[in-house]
Amino acid sequence: MKKHIVFYDAQCPFCFYVKKTFRTFDFLHQIKWVAVQETEGTGKYPYLEGRNTLDEIHMLTKEGEVKQGFETIRKLLLSLPLFTVIGILLSFPGVDRIGSPLYRWFSDHRHQWFGRYDLPRYA
Repeated sequence: MKKHIVFYDAQCPFCFYVKKTFRTFDFLHQIKWVAVQETEGTGKYPYLEGRNTLDEIHMLTKEGEVKQGFETIRKLLLSLPLFTVIGILLSFPGVDRIGSPLYRWFSDHRHQWFGRYDLPRYA
């Protein structure tokens, strides 16, 4: 079974707990989580080269599309049955005009608010 692959910052406490929460609700096991720290220099994920993977969450969808930031969050919500309605609401026309800047603003400030782990957390 093909899965979405989500790339997250394993040194970001907020990102780590978002991953743990989404994993809890991934009843259909549709999402594989990969720490950005594990991708660097492996050559295994060439579609991530040149992308700001430590600044924004990224995803390779089952369909082969690369998404980042707000688009990734929206796709994750659409992939999880309990959150599909929220994902649909975030898909309405114009929502990304607010959602994308809001996501970037939050992402830019997350280390100030939540700190940073010295070492990546993979569990």
